[in-house]
Amino acid sequence: MQPSGRFPVEDLPDDWADEHDDGTMPANVAELAGHVVGRKIVSVGPGSVKKYGTLSATVLTLDDGSEVALVDTDDCCAYTELESFLLNVENIDHVILGVEATDRYTTWHIFADLGDVMTMKVGWSCGNPFYYGYGFDIRVTPSA
Repeated sequence: MQPSGRFPVEDLPDDWADEHDDGTMPANVAELAGHVVGRKIVSVGPGSVKKYGTLSATVLTLDDGSEVALVDTDDCCAYTELESFLLNVENIDHVILGVEATDRYTTWHIFADLGDVMTMKVGWSCGNPFYYGYGFDIRVTPSA
């Protein structure tokens, strides 16, 4: 997904990017965008997915009935977690146009034409650079 220009392009300094992200976070933002752009968020709440047992997730239910689960990851010293989110109900009835990140990928914006539909605070670390996995495990359950 190309940046919309709604937010400044997340331009990480080369020395910071080399030590702190190998492209996982931009790819994670783009993956989420691929699942939600063109849809509307109906609800957001706790849920779970099956993977080596049951994992907790934050589930976005979309207007077509599909569910997009954001599963926090934790692999030794690397992790990604959804710390908090704000669902802007005044914009919820608008079609999502994009997903972009700011603040070194710690603030994610799911936005429509009138502004953010949802803003997420994301904590993350690559840990020992790029040896362990990080980034949300994004699972999609199509509508029935």
